[in-house]
Amino acid sequence: MPIVNIYMFEGRSVDQKRKLAAEVTDAICRALDVGRDVVRIMINDMPRENMAVAGVLNIDKGK
Repeated sequence: MPIVNIYMFEGRSVDQKRKLAAEVTDAICRALDVGRDVVRIMINDMPRENMAVAGVLNIDKGK
């Protein structure tokens, strides 16, 4: 059973998440030759302040 975790910044609509889930599922099914019913996708919305690159929070970039 393929399990995919997607982390992205909050703010996308439910319709965008539906499209993402459908297209990722289709890609996994094609690549692994599995049925849609075995694909699991977890979408994790996170605030920008919860991610840092090179020790700098994303909300502090450019300061």
